Amino acid sequence: MEKRTSIRVYIMTITGAVCWGLIGLLIAPLYARGFTAWDVVAIRGIFTFVILILVMTAFYREQLRTRLKDHLFFACAGIFSIALFNFFYFEVFSQSSLSLAVTLLYTGPLFVTILSRIFFKEPLTIRKGWALALAITGCAFVVGLLPFGQDEIQMKTLLMGILSGFCYALYSIFSKPVTKRYSALTITTYTFLYTSLFMLLTSDIRNKLDQFQYIDVWVSAVLLALVATVAAFLLYTSGLKHLEASKASILATMEPIIAVITGVLFLGEHLRGWQVLGIALVLYSAILVAGGRSKVQKSEKRKVQDESNRAGNECI
Repeated sequence: MEKRTSIRVYIMTITGAVCWGLIGLLIAPLYARGFTAWDVVAIRGIFTFVILILVMTAFYREQLRTRLKDHLFFACAGIFSIALFNFFYFEVFSQSSLSLAVTLLYTGPLFVTILSRIFFKEPLTIRKGWALALAITGCAFVVGLLPFGQDEIQMKTLLMGILSGFCYALYSIFSKPVTKRYSALTITTYTFLYTSLFMLLTSDIRNKLDQFQYIDVWVSAVLLALVATVAAFLLYTSGLKHLEASKASILATMEPIIAVITGVLFLGEHLRGWQVLGIALVLYSAILVAGGRSKVQKSEKRKVQDESNRAGNECI
């Protein structure tokens, strides 16, 4: 039963990453209509919160109860992670390519692993280190940064990409402390409450309401919120509830694979040999991180079992 539950948790986390991988297809029509990266972040945040609060009010009203002091975590996740990582990610995409944007975004697991070690004292095992290295290397192969490299990457673009990865990592750090108290739906709803409020105050979206007369804008906005955000974050946060933050973030490296595959299927792009190798590396890293427990966890479980057996023998 425990093994079946673990498999379900891993599948949920990976499926959330798959939903994230569809973002490129959904924001391209919004750029075509003249929206900026900051506008797209506002659209994503506002539409997502509206959908979530309607669902919560209709079906899960009791889950809206929270402790006031926990809103500090929700606000930090909504502003410093969601709003900022989306902006940097979308800005890199608009200035260069989806491939480069998603590769730089996936420096995130490296930051999660380091920050989780600092704040949560999560063990930095050899297995986890190898999985991390394979995931990052695989991402680089998938998007073509390896084996030949990519020329003319501006320092500003590179910096924004790395910042997108850092801010992305902050979601796991800010959300982890409240995952034991609230459901994934509650956490995601309040996180996007603060994202939407922040974006309403700082974006120019209110002056571009006339753009919503176009049906493709509505379709892109709703799908961006419903599939690439609500479904993605609920699945990922559900997985984070049962996994170490570093493990969940490594499993989420399925996103760049999906981004490349959608490019092949819908944008006429072609996979090269090293991209296939990269996909294999990322998949293997996910299997590696999901397939074993850390030595610390094993030793702790063995210690508990030994103490239990010792107590049983003393009773006898």
